[in-house]
Amino acid sequence: MGSTFQSNDTSISEILGQIDKGLVQLPDFQRGWVWDDYRIRALIASIMNSYPVGALMFLKYGGDTVRFRRRLFTGATNDATPDSLVLDGQQRLTSIYNAMYCTTPVPTKTEKGQETKRYYYLDIRKCLDGETDTVDAILSIPDGRQIKSNFGRDIDLDLSSREREFKELMFPLSIVFNTAEWLSWTNGCKQHYGYGDAEKAELIDKFISKVLVSIQNYKVPVIAVDKETPKEAVCQVFENVNTGGVSLTVFELVTASFAADNYPLREDWEGDEKTGVLGRSSRMIDGSPLLEDVTATDFLTSLALVSRYWAWKDGGLAVSCKKKDVLSLTLAEYKKYADALEAGFVQAAHFLGEQHIYSTNDTPYSTQLIPLSALCTILGNRAHDSEVRKKLSRWYWCGVFGEMYGGANETRYANDVTGVMAWVDGSTDEPDTVARAYFHPTRLLTLQSRQSAAYKGVMALILQQGAVDFMSGAAMDFAYYNNNPVDIHHVFPKDYCNRQGHPKRKWNSVVNKTPIAARTNRVLKGDAPSCYAARIERDGHVSPEDLDSYVATHVIDVALFRSDSFDEYFVERAKGLLTLISSSMGKAITNLDSDEIIDGFGAPLTQQDGVR
Repeated sequence: MGSTFQSNDTSISEILGQIDKGLVQLPDFQRGWVWDDYRIRALIASIMNSYPVGALMFLKYGGDTVRFRRRLFTGATNDATPDSLVLDGQQRLTSIYNAMYCTTPVPTKTEKGQETKRYYYLDIRKCLDGETDTVDAILSIPDGRQIKSNFGRDIDLDLSSREREFKELMFPLSIVFNTAEWLSWTNGCKQHYGYGDAEKAELIDKFISKVLVSIQNYKVPVIAVDKETPKEAVCQVFENVNTGGVSLTVFELVTASFAADNYPLREDWEGDEKTGVLGRSSRMIDGSPLLEDVTATDFLTSLALVSRYWAWKDGGLAVSCKKKDVLSLTLAEYKKYADALEAGFVQAAHFLGEQHIYSTNDTPYSTQLIPLSALCTILGNRAHDSEVRKKLSRWYWCGVFGEMYGGANETRYANDVTGVMAWVDGSTDEPDTVARAYFHPTRLLTLQSRQSAAYKGVMALILQQGAVDFMSGAAMDFAYYNNNPVDIHHVFPKDYCNRQGHPKRKWNSVVNKTPIAARTNRVLKGDAPSCYAARIERDGHVSPEDLDSYVATHVIDVALFRSDSFDEYFVERAKGLLTLISSSMGKAITNLDSDEIIDGFGAPLTQQDGVR
């Protein structure tokens, strides 16, 4: 394979000239310029000392595979069709260009972050004084070219005219790469002191030879990436060289690509504050709050799945949604599928609501929304069919309890879209996620935190069974969740379990957790179930018969609950939860009388329907 780049040392003066002519520009996905005043002076000092400031990386412009919207460097005014775009070196080049090439003041920031405008000067005497640190020989002068004190009443340094610059022996850095200008300045300085002043003439000549000529001859390594380099390679290159900055997202690259065709993808996604027009993101959230964490890259990944699926059905390449596939999306493909996919995401969120998942915090895998939304989009109205819904549900829960969506998922997304579609179209072959999913019963013991997808899944299945609040008897459905604070709490409270010496591995596991309203949890306190049940009844919140029926909706054996029989309760609830998991996955959970099971739970977990 041939090289995709070239490398050579290039004069910084040549690069700055190209920036000024518009022949070197920035891709639109590059962030704004942010360097502060001190960093600019430190960079100038490195150039003056001929220290390396790092390689630059350019992307040759004009290829068929890479078309990005471009923009001029800060301070540049001459637009042209560029030869190159800068992938790495924006901050350094913008700093050098503004401080050492432009004649206008440099917009920068103080070390405290306050915006300011500065001119940069070289103190000729300090530049030639071997005892002075180079950075101290570089002066940063305010916009008016004067340094003042005593609340602006006293002028300590005035460089507002050429004559004053000569008097103070302060050389303006903005002309350092303009040979005619700096020759005129140095000759003018000699004339100011009189050509008979040999000391000043020698000082200026020494400044020219040791400082100005050295700066003009400064070179930097430039790596030029070929213009036919694929977009995904450009993205990877940028991420590799931009480790100290903000990561470049796929969305930003696609935005820059679409912008070349004058399509405002960012406005399409985020909306327009000036006009008040909502973007897709806001419209989707209005459709369901479960979509508030969906990113623009998620949307594009799902769109790639939809687009590639239909292309594959027409005889195209296999379905794929890797970075390169998303980056290769055309504007025509986006326009063709974006509206339908927007509706598909809302439909997917409604599907999750039917599974009794009510918030983003309770969603087992946000990543599973990507293929689910693609499937809803491809299926269209068929997604509402009962048999299709059953298969989608089984696939979804196999993904959750098989814990299949926790790593790199692009290949799984593609396999699941094609596999589920074939399945709903009559194939007897189960999708890969369904075929491979397995839930080991001892996993119940390790589900200790609500951060786990399977933990969240168990809570959703409890709600599916019609779980109601212990005190009010109100069904904990979407409306209840949105109007009442509900959280996951221990059935046998933590303090009680600790007093009884029950192992934390058991009492803090998902087997001993259930959704409970905050008001109810305050009544439970740290007492045994029999105690807090009696308190609820005694305070007139609920009758004993109703409380029994309410507790039972949480897959809890009421008799064991009321008798504080933790060990027996724990085994029976584990059996009940395994039955729910088995039913949701459409798979029997086997080998539940092994030594490992008995050691972990204290008894076999057999005797449940679908569990053997």
